[in-house]
Amino acid sequence: MLRTFKASAAAVLCCTVVGVGIAGAPAASADEWDPFAKTDAESWDPFAGRKADPFVGTKKIKVEGKQVNVSCAGRQGRGEPVVVLLHGAGDGVEKLAALQKTLSGRNRVCSYDRLGAGASDQPDGPQSFASTGKILSGVLDRIAGDAPVVLAGHSLGGLIAARYAPEHRDRVKGLVLMDATPSTMIADLKRAIPASATGPAAELRAQNLAIFSGQNPEKLVIPDGRVRSAGRIPVEVLKHGKQYLAAIPTYGPKLERAWSAGQRAWLKLSTRSRLTTATKSEHYIYVDQPEVAVKAIQRVAAQATRHR
Repeated sequence: MLRTFKASAAAVLCCTVVGVGIAGAPAASADEWDPFAKTDAESWDPFAGRKADPFVGTKKIKVEGKQVNVSCAGRQGRGEPVVVLLHGAGDGVEKLAALQKTLSGRNRVCSYDRLGAGASDQPDGPQSFASTGKILSGVLDRIAGDAPVVLAGHSLGGLIAARYAPEHRDRVKGLVLMDATPSTMIADLKRAIPASATGPAAELRAQNLAIFSGQNPEKLVIPDGRVRSAGRIPVEVLKHGKQYLAAIPTYGPKLERAWSAGQRAWLKLSTRSRLTTATKSEHYIYVDQPEVAVKAIQRVAAQATRHR
C-alpha cells in the first residue's frame, strides 16, 4: 500500500488502503480480534449448494443490498478453482483487465469493484474488514458457488485476501499476494517516520494515516493485526524489487526494509508459502512484470486443483 507521488517525492503507503473502524469489536487485544470471524447469525448461508453463474463479461449483481460490478472471463475446468482478483486501493476491475484476460486462457477468472470503487455502489458509511468480507463472500457465492477459489490480491486487495482466507478455509484453497500491504503498516509507518518529520516524509505520513483511518474512496478503516494461519494452502508472496520507496528523503531506506519485512511476514499464512522478488518491478508487479504474476497465479491454481 504505498502510493507514490513522484512529483512531490511523497508516497502514500496505502496503494491499497486498509482499515476498519473497530467500533463494537470485542474487548480482546487488536492482535487477537478477527474481523472475518463468523457469528452464529451469519453462519446461515442462503446460497449453500447454489451453482455458480457461468457468465462471461461484466455485470452488476446485488450483494448485501448493494450493486457490485463483477467481471468474469474463461471457463472453469472440472475440479479447478475459480481465480478471483482483488484490486488495490483507488483501482478497479479495469486496472486488472489485462491480467484477467491473460489468465483466462487457462482458468476461469473474475474480479470485482469493492464498494466505493469503480462502478460498484458507494458504501452507506464507514467500512470494516467484516463488511468488506461479507461483500466478498456474496460475490464468491455468485461466481464460484461451491467451487474452490484462489484469491490473488494486489496491495490492499492482498491484505483483504490474506485476512479473509484463514476464516474461510472451506472455500479459499490458494493465495497470491502481489506486494500486499503489510499487516502492521500503521506501526511500521510510525516507526519509520517520526511525528517530528518535515517535508515530503511528513506529507506521506499524514496522508497514509488519514487513508488508514478511513479517508479513502472505500471509506475503509484498517487496524494493524497479526498474520493468521490459513492452513496448508499454497501461498505465493510477490514483492517489488525496484526500491522506489528509497527515494523518500531520509526515511526511504527504513520504509523499504519495513515493507520487505512485512512481505516475509505473510509467509506465516501457510506452511506451503514461497516468496518471490520481482526484480524489475515497483508496486504494480502485475503491470511491470505481468509474467511473474501470471506464473505465480497459475502455479497456485494448479496446486489448488491437485490438493482439493
